[in-house]
Amino acid sequence: MQARSPRRYRWEGLRRNPRTAWVAFLVVGIVLAVLPFLIENTLGRTWVRVADFALLYAILALGLNIVVGFAGLLDLGYIAFFSVGAYLYALLASPQFGIHLPFWTLLPLGAALAGAFGILLGTPTLKLRGDYLAIVTLGFGEIIRIFLNNLNAPINITNGPQGLNLIDPVRFGPFSLGQPHKVAGITFSPVQNYYYLFLVMMLFVVLVSLRLANSRIGRAWVAIREDEVAAESMGINTRNIKLLAFAMGASFGGVSGGLFAGLQGFVSPESFSLTESIMILCMVVLGGMGHIPGVILGAVLLTVFPEALSYLGPLQQQLFNRILVDPSDLRMLLFGLALVLAMLFRPAGLLPARRRRGELVPEIPTVTEQEQGDLYDVRHERAKV
Repeated sequence: MQARSPRRYRWEGLRRNPRTAWVAFLVVGIVLAVLPFLIENTLGRTWVRVADFALLYAILALGLNIVVGFAGLLDLGYIAFFSVGAYLYALLASPQFGIHLPFWTLLPLGAALAGAFGILLGTPTLKLRGDYLAIVTLGFGEIIRIFLNNLNAPINITNGPQGLNLIDPVRFGPFSLGQPHKVAGITFSPVQNYYYLFLVMMLFVVLVSLRLANSRIGRAWVAIREDEVAAESMGINTRNIKLLAFAMGASFGGVSGGLFAGLQGFVSPESFSLTESIMILCMVVLGGMGHIPGVILGAVLLTVFPEALSYLGPLQQQLFNRILVDPSDLRMLLFGLALVLAMLFRPAGLLPARRRRGELVPEIPTVTEQEQGDLYDVRHERAKV
């Protein structure tokens, strides 16, 4: 085994120190609380909306992390659960049917319906693995999108490709997040209101994910991911455990879909394409599969980085007085190049779990000083003989 460096010992000591942990949590909490005001004063209100979507995608990525990171089930149709939650919220909180249910009723309903769809997807795919599972889940996601796109005849339910608009914003009684509010002399804009709601929901999902990861269910998911046959031989009910992974991950997708509909005020099938599913999967893989902080980091980076690349057009105009390369093409080129480089140099992710890092980047064993001394004694004894 490789001897640990003093720096690593100091880092582990800081991690185990309760006082240091509480100070770190306090600093992070203060930064997150004032972040929307800092962003709006420096970058503008548009970037506060980008922060909202970063939190929303973090919730989505944490849900997919249960399926892909914990249980090891490759799901390329995860965006379908996102669309189920979004359309349920839109149908029951818009003029489409004249129904306007409250937010706290719609969010659990969206989670329950998405969880049911997760079980519906998981039941026929229990014996599938790897590429075959990926193909089936991809098809499921496309079926849901096409279904929503064509469910406007003979009875208009989803309004087809035109989508649903005039969706009610999130309300807590008379308090609407879609309107600015002044509290203690501080004005909170709608995008800031949604930021704090999404932050609370993300922290709740993180708490649930941590509890699941440290539970018997979480350990069963890891066992199935490592070796399903060995897990089943040890008495784990792989059927129920895999179905539970699909249901839990899908329910988080349904919650984020309801939040998305309340924020946007409009949903259409175009928002739930295969590209979005792949992007969410990239967030999990890039950040570090199975590692909650890594997944959040991946979601934030893959939300902010493409938006930052949108400034390439004005930058070319300022430097060369003309556009040399189409900004959208250059944006996707640099985005793809960054992903390739990240996977080449950080195959386990930017912030991987310890077990995952050990699997992909094994430590090279070195001979310690004690072992060298023992080896010298053996050779010395043999020389005497």
